[in-house]
Amino acid sequence: MTPERTEKLTRVLSHRQPDLTVVLENVFDPHNISAVMRTCDAVGVQEIFILNTKIPRHKKFGARSSSSAAKWLTVHQFEDTEACFSEIKLRYERILTTHLGESSVGLYQLDLTRPTALVFGNEHSGVSEEIRALADGNFLIPQVGIIQSLNISVACAVTLYEAYRQKEQASHYQRSDLDSAFKRTVWADWSDFSDRE
Repeated sequence: MTPERTEKLTRVLSHRQPDLTVVLENVFDPHNISAVMRTCDAVGVQEIFILNTKIPRHKKFGARSSSSAAKWLTVHQFEDTEACFSEIKLRYERILTTHLGESSVGLYQLDLTRPTALVFGNEHSGVSEEIRALADGNFLIPQVGIIQSLNISVACAVTLYEAYRQKEQASHYQRSDLDSAFKRTVWADWSDFSDRE
């Protein structure tokens, strides 16, 4: 690996956020998943959980949308809800789903500096009732239009950039934790990938 490449990967890794993740439930379009991955990479989210209980396991993601973001992320795919959420609960303090309901709170009321898993549902029916029952709360993105929904990749981007804003204000992107187990594992994966390029 060249010194320039090493410097770039070290800089990017220093901004990765081990306390924020995205969960996608039965998202059909791989291009939507790829767009979400690109946003995750942009704001420093390293791992993403993809739960497929109603559709086949995704084999690849749309290269045009992701600009190869998938290879720089830690992607976990599950077909079993219980196994997926058991893993998430080991790493994150709370699980929040996007859902338009009476108990939902607005995105800008959330404290996204806490270790959080953000769940986004599929393009047709959103987050399932089963997953909402496993969550610690629901949130919505404020809207004033006639159509009260956003494309999943747009909704995820809006949410993650609010998390970015809050975490930047809380100096989370300036944390010096490159020696953490999480980042050591990511570095090993990146180094292996770079050596094979």
